[in-house]
Amino acid sequence: MIPNLVGSEWRHPSDGTDSLPIYNPATGQVIDQVPVSGSHEVDAAVQAAATAYASWSRTPVMERVRLMFRFKALLEEHFEDLAAITTRHHGKTLDESRGEVRRGIEVVDFACGAPTLLQGRTLRDVSAGVDQDLYRYPVGVCAGIPPFNFPVMIPLWMFPLAVVAGNTFVLKPSERTPLGAQRLAEIFLEAGFPGGVLNVVHGTRAAVDALLSHPKVQAISFVGSAPVAKHVYQTAAANGKRVQALGGAKNHIVVMPDADPEITVPAILNSAFGNAGERCLAGSVAVAVGQAGDRLLEPLRDAASKMVVGPGDQPGVQVGPLIRADHRDRVAAYVERGVSEGAELVVDGRGEMARPGFFLGPTILDRVTSEMSVGHEEVFGPVLSFARAATLDEAIAQANRMALGNMATIFTQSGRAAREFRDRVEAGMTGINVPIAQPFAFFPFSGWKGSFYGDLHVHGMDGVEFYTRKKVVVTRW
Repeated sequence: MIPNLVGSEWRHPSDGTDSLPIYNPATGQVIDQVPVSGSHEVDAAVQAAATAYASWSRTPVMERVRLMFRFKALLEEHFEDLAAITTRHHGKTLDESRGEVRRGIEVVDFACGAPTLLQGRTLRDVSAGVDQDLYRYPVGVCAGIPPFNFPVMIPLWMFPLAVVAGNTFVLKPSERTPLGAQRLAEIFLEAGFPGGVLNVVHGTRAAVDALLSHPKVQAISFVGSAPVAKHVYQTAAANGKRVQALGGAKNHIVVMPDADPEITVPAILNSAFGNAGERCLAGSVAVAVGQAGDRLLEPLRDAASKMVVGPGDQPGVQVGPLIRADHRDRVAAYVERGVSEGAELVVDGRGEMARPGFFLGPTILDRVTSEMSVGHEEVFGPVLSFARAATLDEAIAQANRMALGNMATIFTQSGRAAREFRDRVEAGMTGINVPIAQPFAFFPFSGWKGSFYGDLHVHGMDGVEFYTRKKVVVTRW
């Protein structure tokens, strides 16, 4: 059973603590156990973070940055190891895992700019003989609750920025994929960070709720499903904490008649089926405008049917397994429900369910409407809903009917259509001729509507603002 990290000590849970299996989704085999920690273990981790905060918050920023540079160097050194761990217990392909690790390291790159990012402002002579200064201070003990689908990248969205700003951190990884965060914590200690700056406590809802209500936790970062994001936001905010809670998505890809099929088809496949559809930036609904539908569906069908499904560590595999058998079955049930509601099954990936592991192949449903379950609910699997619209206005309206507003993209050669889409679609991340509108680390990951609860988004300057508080000093000599 993997241990918790409390201060600088790896602590195995006491006898009698429940545990859950960690699977290799490509085989269905159990590869380890994760403890189900409770409020006692959470309190120990928070107390360790609070103790470390007293000295860490007063550590000069250049010393914090030197350690962050060392952490980045070790992440680069262990790059392939982190990718292999991700594939082993999540299932995504090695190329996808490498992309995940790289995007995580980019946030560490950003955090290494702390001497500039943490600067305040000053204004001389705001009044006769009076100067005014603004300083950034750390918030205190922060906590992060990442999801299963990016076990390395999303923890790196959270704790590097927090700790380089002078905060200490308690990380509660997903109980489904805890090994990535475990390895990050080992590397973090190897980089020379003091004990207690980063703590790791494993568990399920009881551990999450203990963090949300703990009086010494000042800020909560969460990524997960929309209902849980709402619960995290409401509970943590009611306990007086800062919260950034990223929820689910129902992302639309609008394809105009003038779109280049050679660009559009592989982009849609990447967006819909990459990471086996288990990502909040997956293109879930492709909306073909006018004549684009007839030109697009056939090449999409042919290409999706040829995608290679298998274990993520095997060369040539394009679509790995889903995270668990029950999740695979839930996604498959959406396919059945879509057909029963009137959608046409164009590509059926359910034949892959017969093999060992938790597989479901690329699936395409045509004639999907926003009233259907597959048209408005987050499926979180390799299922593409194909819809049709007569005009761009109709396509935008269809996307805007969604309760979630994470991402929307358009494929077109028309600047006018792209600008209209950019300005009117209700999604915080908007793409033009790109499959996934994922911001780089120096911009915020800015979901809208039910895709985000809070004010300040994750990473970018929003992240800096979230993990710091401002003090204004007014001086007369």
